[in-house]
Amino acid sequence: MISYTEYDSPLGRLLLAASARGISGLYFEEHKYFSGPGDWRRDGAHPHLAEAVRQLEEYFRGERLSFNLPLDASGTPFQQAVWDALRSLRFGTTTTYAAIAERIARPNAIRATGTAIGRNPISIIVPCHRVLGASGGLSGFAGGLPRKRYLLDLESRLMRE
Repeated sequence: MISYTEYDSPLGRLLLAASARGISGLYFEEHKYFSGPGDWRRDGAHPHLAEAVRQLEEYFRGERLSFNLPLDASGTPFQQAVWDALRSLRFGTTTTYAAIAERIARPNAIRATGTAIGRNPISIIVPCHRVLGASGGLSGFAGGLPRKRYLLDLESRLMRE
């Protein structure tokens, strides 16, 4: 059973989802690859969801540089490898799709890596916003490029303080 709650963040309303094992989703309003909670159960008291909201609040206040949450994302072995690589990206840093493909030992799978990053179901917590195009520009983000820019600016500003 998947439980969910909503959280009003600086980026708009976020929908967080969790199983008994951990966080399984974090979605923006009008998220590109999310069709809604379907038969999920609303439960703001779910322990994983309550902790995720607490950590997100700290992150947006600039008090948290990494997340410490159990995760339970569903995906193929390739997607899981890409998402694991994303979790290793430190706060305030950026990389490219090609570098992530290299990191998972699939240097010729840049396009597939980009697709897996785009399908990341746990935005922000699994920091897909830290991945840029080959030229260093913003490209692709299921929550929209303005949200990606906001997250990068937040982290950049906090790194300078």
